[in-house]
Amino acid sequence: MKIPPTKGPLMARSIATNTAVDLTELLDFVRPRHRFLLATTRRDGRPQLSPVSGGVDDAGRLVISSYPGRAKAVNAERDPRVSVCVLSDDWNGPWVQVDGDAEVVQMPEAEDALVDYFRCIAGEHPDWDEYRAAMRLQNKSLIRITPTRWGPIATGGFPADVAARLDP
Repeated sequence: MKIPPTKGPLMARSIATNTAVDLTELLDFVRPRHRFLLATTRRDGRPQLSPVSGGVDDAGRLVISSYPGRAKAVNAERDPRVSVCVLSDDWNGPWVQVDGDAEVVQMPEAEDALVDYFRCIAGEHPDWDEYRAAMRLQNKSLIRITPTRWGPIATGGFPADVAARLDP
């Protein structure tokens, strides 16, 4: 059965893909992407989702800056099992879900790790002393996530069997 278009001109039909990757390929995929959705678990067992900026540190952990009292940090300290959906800048770009174990690092131990976090997202800061002072003043913390499993790198689109039934 052919499925007719709903309205407007026909668009190219993209077919969804899923590409299995090893840890090295996963981290290579994540490094240039900084839009994450972090899922932690609330006390009542329901998910807490937080849109965050993130990166990958030199040890291969996903890193996210936070404040000690934020739900994501409190939840991750209570239950370190977290998930991160790493999105591409382009809404229709590839994405991946990473599950892992979180560690929340507080000041003063977080200071050097926050420098590494900034570098992996934005490069060099024009004044590291100023940056460090701001992180101390804000009492920032860092969430580090060690990947334990991950899904395939996925792209959106039609399932192949549906795309085949659509008008060309």
